[in-house]
Amino acid sequence: MFIAPVSADDLLDQAQKDDLYQKLIDQLNKDFNLANEAIDFPKSTTPVELKIQLHEKIYRLIQYRFAEYLNLLYIIDVSEADVKSLDGSDISALSEQVAFLVLKREWQKVWFRNRF
Repeated sequence: MFIAPVSADDLLDQAQKDDLYQKLIDQLNKDFNLANEAIDFPKSTTPVELKIQLHEKIYRLIQYRFAEYLNLLYIIDVSEADVKSLDGSDISALSEQVAFLVLKREWQKVWFRNRF
């Protein structure tokens, strides 16, 4: 049964325990490239680096390329209700929360693909 993680750290720990961390990176790379937002997380990317780089990328998209940010969320299939429920008063905090939503959705895809 799929149990939604409560934090990015929990999610990345679970991905490593299930030996699905590399597939998570592959899924992120694939969906970012589908959205024409070139990002390349190498296979050697640590969970901490992944979290930081994803946060920075989301921050830059929100700040400077909002239409591309919305397209990325659409491509990844992040829930619109989840995004709307976030507090947008602090862009840094918002981008961190959106990065977690992105990770959570990508993890869901990888986990289900691996199980079924």
